[in-house]
Amino acid sequence: MYSYFLFLLILLPFIALSAWASARVNSTYAKYDGLPNSSHMTGYDTAVRLLRKNGVHGISVNRVPGRLTDHYHPAKRQVNLSQSTYGSASVAAVAVAAHEIGHVMQKQKGYIPYRLRTALVPAVNIGSRLALPLVLLGIILDLCFGFTEAAEATTAGQWLMYIGIGLYSLSTLFMLVTLPVEFNASARAKKMLVSEGILTREELDGAGKVLSAAAMTYVASMLVSLVYFLRFLLIVLPFLRRRN
Repeated sequence: MYSYFLFLLILLPFIALSAWASARVNSTYAKYDGLPNSSHMTGYDTAVRLLRKNGVHGISVNRVPGRLTDHYHPAKRQVNLSQSTYGSASVAAVAVAAHEIGHVMQKQKGYIPYRLRTALVPAVNIGSRLALPLVLLGIILDLCFGFTEAAEATTAGQWLMYIGIGLYSLSTLFMLVTLPVEFNASARAKKMLVSEGILTREELDGAGKVLSAAAMTYVASMLVSLVYFLRFLLIVLPFLRRRN
């Protein structure tokens, strides 16, 4: 019980950071969504122009429901812009649209962290479903056969726990790899916005604040994921040490 309360005590600041980051991205976006850009280009216009200027073809730019639900879907070759971005000619809207094109360019250029994150997606999806069942099965085998001569069963239990830990760690690794991917996409976005004359250097300051606020949500998510992984590790390791 004490360890659980200690875990909550450690976790709460990171949850607070996550809530603060989410509130900050919404308030920052709202502030610069009220500031029209000097080129009068919408999020849709920006995405289409940047794709063409970079010689990228065969990718559609679509409107999707919601606010700040923008994302690039590489498998479907779609840049999906939220309702708040697609038709808005604000500094915030073009910043978000350019950020998504930044992801497109990462794929086009073979940016290594982006390729690694993409490769991790199937493993993370599988790991999130199998990690806990495998660890529980390993613990059950270890408890049932740990004090008998069934060495094979106890060894299998240990290996199941190791595999479960490895699978669980993939989600934290995914969040860690996501950080350079997001920061790099924002850097590409700012460079493209200025080079293509979509934003002035003065307006770029506001765009940078929007993108930095969004990046903080990923930092907070990574830290929360790390705390959960460490908690998971502390629960499982005593069973492994007991056998060793």
